[in-house]
Amino acid sequence: MRMTFAMVPFVLAAAPAAAQPAANAPADMTQIMEQGLNRSQALETAQELTDGIGGRLTNSPSMRKAESWAMDKFKSWGLSNIRRDPFLFGRGWLFSNASMSMTAPRLVHMTVIPVAWTPGTNGTIKGEIVVAPMARVKDFDAWKGKLKGKIVLVSLPGTGSEPTEAPFRRYTADDIKKMDTYELPNYDPDSVERAATRRIFEKQLDAFLLSEGALGWGKISQRDGGLVHGTGYNYQIGQTPSLPAFEIAAEDYRRLARIAKVGPAPVVEMASDARFDDSDANAYNIIAEIPGSDPKAGYVMAGAHFDSWVAADGAVDNAAGSVMIMEAARILKATGAKPKRTIRFILWAGEEQGLLGSKAYIEKYIATRPPGATGNELLDRVQWVHRFPITPLAGYGDLKAYFNIDNGSGKLRGIYADNNVAAVPLLKSWLAPFEGLGAGAVVTKTTASTDHAYFQAVGLPAFQFIQDPLDYGSRLHHTSIDTFDHIKGDDLRQGATVLAGMLIQSANSDKTLPREAIPTGEGVTDPFKVKNPADD
Repeated sequence: MRMTFAMVPFVLAAAPAAAQPAANAPADMTQIMEQGLNRSQALETAQELTDGIGGRLTNSPSMRKAESWAMDKFKSWGLSNIRRDPFLFGRGWLFSNASMSMTAPRLVHMTVIPVAWTPGTNGTIKGEIVVAPMARVKDFDAWKGKLKGKIVLVSLPGTGSEPTEAPFRRYTADDIKKMDTYELPNYDPDSVERAATRRIFEKQLDAFLLSEGALGWGKISQRDGGLVHGTGYNYQIGQTPSLPAFEIAAEDYRRLARIAKVGPAPVVEMASDARFDDSDANAYNIIAEIPGSDPKAGYVMAGAHFDSWVAADGAVDNAAGSVMIMEAARILKATGAKPKRTIRFILWAGEEQGLLGSKAYIEKYIATRPPGATGNELLDRVQWVHRFPITPLAGYGDLKAYFNIDNGSGKLRGIYADNNVAAVPLLKSWLAPFEGLGAGAVVTKTTASTDHAYFQAVGLPAFQFIQDPLDYGSRLHHTSIDTFDHIKGDDLRQGATVLAGMLIQSANSDKTLPREAIPTGEGVTDPFKVKNPADD
């Protein structure tokens, strides 16, 4: 339901001054707040994207539908230079139905999802379970000759867990104050190598199981409570797995493991119609703009990743962030904003596979690093931020600020300065009009794993907003219940309004955010560390 003006004071009762900008705010902030808080379309936009289109795995048919939908939205709001910006990705993948049942020693229907980019079963597969935990290549030796005709459970089952903290929470002022700490850089070459090795293990596992004659495999869900995720990373052409694979709800997985332990081995049937879509190997970032009046002034940009996993509808990860980006664009156009600098809005693809859309944008328009030397795309990507020198491109100096939203649907509480202490005063001044909305904090703390990170890695002023966690990390992130029900409408319109205000101020300010020095290399934090053989 759209909010009427009379309802706003009631809904925002916790912040009675929220609809009024600070006394020192730019004159157009009043219009932005009125449009964003009283005439918001954010919730309707979110419902169209989540209920109407659903999960958006990169290069899937639903992602293509979402791309066209977003471009049509931007066009209807009057934005300019709307376009798909391509980069090479790999195979599309989708599924409609998947099931697993234990048929002996009794019938139990289980909660499962196919692992992304694994093939379908081509009918129903039936076989005995073997619990064969494997996390490293050297684990394969123990199972040679024992897996033919079996369905292999490759995870340690564990013992289960019960929550010890409330699953839903908002930050207190003290929580945010604790974030205002400078974090020392930490570079451990061994940990980078381990991360790269983990990324390719699933492909090595698939090859081993295929050679041993296994029928398929399953892994345990990383969360209890019947939740499943379905994440998988072997999307490259010529690199997708050969065997069907399922993620199994933790409670179902442990039941199978217990029965297998006491014997006889349980028998399961599994089926999946998972299939590939090779119609277009390119993924696409979606770009739209409000042109600036000064073509020499550069541009500011806001972005969120548009792709998701497909266990559910990708609502809080990251339809919510994408909608805030889109709604900020609508707000600024509706208020007739006339920025000096161009304001660019971007919806990233391929974030869930490793920030691929933002990395491609940087390599096309911002800066390059030397090519990887391993010949393995996954390994080279993990090591990208550790390759030097960085070579700025002609567009390096044009980007004056980048703001990212990707921590669920919670209210914006401020911004992480990510150790860029010189940027703190200007960020605080731009956030000042939104203190009444609870969004005035600037903290020194770093935050990683969102699309701002690669911009920072080449020295550009790029920032992620602080957001109330709600139940994002406890039960929604990548899971089968990430649906519209968990989006908070008041938080959504607050976030879009704050973002719109930050963008117009950064686009018109006589001052620009300080840049950090372009990195020239990394020093090993602990040169005396002895490598632990158990990590191999």
